[in-house]
Amino acid sequence: MLTILGRKEKFCDGVSRRSFLKIGAFAFGATQLSLVDVMRAEAAQQTSSHKAVINVFLGGGPPHQDMFDLKMEAPAEIRGEFKPIQTNVNGIQIGECFPQIAKMMDKFAIIRSIVGAKGGHDAFQCTSGWSSDNMNTMGGRPSLGPVIAKVQGFVDSSVPPFVGLAEKTQHGPWSDAGRPGYIGSQYAAFKPSGPDLANMVLQGANKDQFGDRKALLKSFDGLRREVEASPAMQTTDALTERALNVLMSSRLLEAMDLSKEDPKVRARYGDGKPYKFQYDGAPTVNDQLLMARRLVEAGVRCVSLSYGRWDSHGKNFDLVRDHGTKLDQGITALVQDLEDRGMLNDVSVVVWGEFGRTPRINKDAGRDHWPQVSCALLAGGGMRTGQVIGSTNRLGEYAVDRPTTFAEVIATLYHTIGINPMTTTIMDPTSRPQYLVDGDPMRELV
Repeated sequence: MLTILGRKEKFCDGVSRRSFLKIGAFAFGATQLSLVDVMRAEAAQQTSSHKAVINVFLGGGPPHQDMFDLKMEAPAEIRGEFKPIQTNVNGIQIGECFPQIAKMMDKFAIIRSIVGAKGGHDAFQCTSGWSSDNMNTMGGRPSLGPVIAKVQGFVDSSVPPFVGLAEKTQHGPWSDAGRPGYIGSQYAAFKPSGPDLANMVLQGANKDQFGDRKALLKSFDGLRREVEASPAMQTTDALTERALNVLMSSRLLEAMDLSKEDPKVRARYGDGKPYKFQYDGAPTVNDQLLMARRLVEAGVRCVSLSYGRWDSHGKNFDLVRDHGTKLDQGITALVQDLEDRGMLNDVSVVVWGEFGRTPRINKDAGRDHWPQVSCALLAGGGMRTGQVIGSTNRLGEYAVDRPTTFAEVIATLYHTIGINPMTTTIMDPTSRPQYLVDGDPMRELV
């Protein structure tokens, strides 16, 4: 927790002076990260123009053949209950639960041939492009959000570059916003639904007290910081000033306060309630899609969230009617909102899950795990939309045209945000340069 001392309190021998500006989980998941450290990281690099990624994870494995890759020529026990509908792009049809996406298909791209899923019930491949066991002995591969935070830094010094909105789930891996891996916990996601937000509320302190705190800090002749050795810093006073500015800023809190949003816009997104089929997974959080847009406007570079619980071993079609129609409303509201605000070319949106589901419907009207192939939906970021990439066979069993890896999609997202995944490297703990992902941006999209 943050230590803010009141007017009459004194430092004692048992309290480290450096802990004065130490904050617990506030700074992107690191328990030993101070606000001064945050400012040091920002000052050490130049930030790029503000482009962003919103990564929507459909935890549990969404059924590709009931959403964006219907198989009407397959037998009834495979094709299921849904009918295709025509989109506003000639020749592209999608499932009937997505009428709003169909009307805006020119703003979306569908990949029907995602391959290489490892079959685990987790978000790791969708947040990093790597298998979860890669480089485990060194801490694991870093995900998209932490890499963006490290390479591009802050847009605004009072707003974290990477935010994870994923609600805590009983099955923990479904709410993984994206691990920092070997680059360190200082680049982990800021999670406003966890202890991070609570740590931003300064118990027993107010803004008027900060003037005294500044004066008190200046009086500490023995207060020294490692950053004094950095040529990028002129004085520790400047660092102290900026660190306190983070605490006094209301920009992040305002971005997360949906009551400040236009009621008509909130109604367009919906809230995804009532939550159904949630079980041990995430709710259908349409309001978090709106919050993601507000966070990007405030200066966040990467937002990840987990939407729904798609593990449809039973009642698959009831689940898709519920989850699908809510996702249809929320994701089209997000894309239209970004376009209306002139942000769509700068903000990439991806919607996908860890794998697909079996072509054959089981005895419980469900579909089981199918790592062989899955789908992804993309929009924005200057990508070439209004197209379908890849295809599967008649039964939706495997990719027959343009098999696409998770790594290629992640590489494309790096490209859209202004990071070249083919040339950019990050040093691992052994000081060896590591490429961000083992794949190239998709030529069809960029």
